[in-house]
Amino acid sequence: MGNNLLGHLSPWDYAIVAAYVVILVGIGYRASASKKEQTEDSQFLASKSLGWASIGFNMWGTNVGPSMLLAFASIGYSTGIVAVNFEWYAFVFLLLLATVFAPRYLAARVSTMPGFMGQQYGGSTQNILAWYALIKILISWLSLGLFSGGVLVRQILGIPMWQSVIVLVLFAGFFTFAGGLKAIAKVNVFQMLLLIGVSLTLTVIGVLKVGGLSQLWHSVPGHYWNLIQPASDPKYPWYAILLGYPVSAVAFFCTDQAMVQSVLGAKNLEQGQLGVNFIGWLKILSLPLFILTGVLCYVLFPHLADPNQAYMTMVTSLFPAGLKGLVIVVLIAVLVGTISSSLNALSTVFALDVYARNINPEASEKDVVRVGRLTVLVGCAFAVLMALAIDAVKGLNLFDVFQAVLGFIAPPLSAVFLLTVFWPRTTRRAVNFTLSVGSAFSLGVGVVYLWILPPSEYTFWPHYLVLSFLLFAVLLLAAIVISLLDGTHQPRVPFDRTALPATSPRVKLLWAALAVVMVALYLVFNGH
Repeated sequence: MGNNLLGHLSPWDYAIVAAYVVILVGIGYRASASKKEQTEDSQFLASKSLGWASIGFNMWGTNVGPSMLLAFASIGYSTGIVAVNFEWYAFVFLLLLATVFAPRYLAARVSTMPGFMGQQYGGSTQNILAWYALIKILISWLSLGLFSGGVLVRQILGIPMWQSVIVLVLFAGFFTFAGGLKAIAKVNVFQMLLLIGVSLTLTVIGVLKVGGLSQLWHSVPGHYWNLIQPASDPKYPWYAILLGYPVSAVAFFCTDQAMVQSVLGAKNLEQGQLGVNFIGWLKILSLPLFILTGVLCYVLFPHLADPNQAYMTMVTSLFPAGLKGLVIVVLIAVLVGTISSSLNALSTVFALDVYARNINPEASEKDVVRVGRLTVLVGCAFAVLMALAIDAVKGLNLFDVFQAVLGFIAPPLSAVFLLTVFWPRTTRRAVNFTLSVGSAFSLGVGVVYLWILPPSEYTFWPHYLVLSFLLFAVLLLAAIVISLLDGTHQPRVPFDRTALPATSPRVKLLWAALAVVMVALYLVFNGH
């Protein structure tokens, strides 16, 4: 394990890590102590006080988990910048969140996604979606997130997996338990600024070491700079990303409690929309911050045994003493950001959609906050056990596992939310069928694909992104047919279009600017 960072640390590094922990706990404590009496609104939605910068940084912090740092560097090392598609193509779906979904969520005055669907279709739908959301947060966010963090801490410190995951979970759980969304948002702004600073430093040192940008441009195969790969490309053919990515992206950016919660905590719609626009700009940074690290590593260290080591190799080889401590800090930061946001989403959905609605409808606000906090503790314990279980299943590329799991969880959610927003004729029966039977079908296919008949041995499978798209298409069609055949069609409460607040000119201008920049970037990175 030549990349174990511990061997490379100086007293300065330890001092930096210690200082960081103290600052972080201080920020979290101040954010949570400002109101002694926690209410539902302050615990789960930051008392609807978040401005655009907090929302953007917080969503980005939730999105940038450690798997991304490692995985993007790894993909950059082995295939070039193609993975930037997963970041830049996202702006289309962020625009959808800002202009279509967010106005409806805020007009409906809901705290959770199941609550929003419950308003449309009634209690049965809200219950199904609440359990679906809980399982999704536990598996795709907490367990996989914690596992990848554990792998990271193990790589850095060389301590066993169970120790690293317990330390991480206690740290992340502390903010969620003590301060709720407001503490998490404040902490995330600080952490993301730190992440940008440290990652950019690493990239700049790397570029100087290679001999400048033009030298870097010519030192790698030409196709490394192409965002769009030919249909014959085995890993990321263009049609797979074009068709399959939107299914995951709609579910992830527009319907996922952990992602949308920051927008629900916005001061007003305009701040929410500006915050979502801001994360679109932040995502442009993924190229210089995360992916370029891998491409630089390919030029500087062309004979790595394992591309997954690209990020750590760059850090241990290029950073001087004192800065390595900062890297540990940043890695812990991205982890705490993701895990604390998902713990907060978990506790919000359980406390409001399950406990306050079904278990104890008479519950006082104090009870609900208490249950929310208990949920955080249970979620921590569950995530630790799951992370250790995942660790027992060896030999999976982290990023692809994340994308694949999302690819099978996403189709029913994307289908149901898109129909709800765009097609008033959708019925409760269709929605409940898609969420229950459709989810079982989609996840069943996922289990077969990942474990029973893995594509490495059985070559009849399409690309996992194409598979995700096909599942989505089948479920969408099924929901439309069921809605049309549903004789008991109770018209649901339609959206009052006049009640939806208008999008301000400032918001429209910023989205137009982002769209122009994105199109320009795609043109620049395809001319080879």
